[in-house]
Amino acid sequence: MARKYFGTDGVRGRANANLTADLALRVGMAAGLTFRRGEHRHRVVIGKDTRLSGYMIENALVAGFTSVGLDVLLLGPMPTPAVGMLTRSMRADLGVMISASPWWWTAPTAPPIASRPRRCGNWAPT
Repeated sequence: MARKYFGTDGVRGRANANLTADLALRVGMAAGLTFRRGEHRHRVVIGKDTRLSGYMIENALVAGFTSVGLDVLLLGPMPTPAVGMLTRSMRADLGVMISASPWWWTAPTAPPIASRPRRCGNWAPT
């Protein structure tokens, strides 16, 4: 079975399962090389939600982007639309949002938040 990482809204997967720090590093390097155009200093902004897995993915992305010569600005936890706005207002070449997809349940009631599995993904350029 072939691995599928890219969904309709970015890279998808389960943190520390198929979405590893190594994959985030490689995606950062590939995206950094793709978005380098011109001779100016290239800049990427990274925002995230508050899930713990975001810190692992964020650091791996930073390593990937900086290894190919991009400057990285960490925005910290913030809403997804803010990353798009700040990407444009800061004149960055690329904006990345690290967030989890909604976890849909088939049961009539969802279990408490603390018992829900953590998912992380959505690194879609804005």
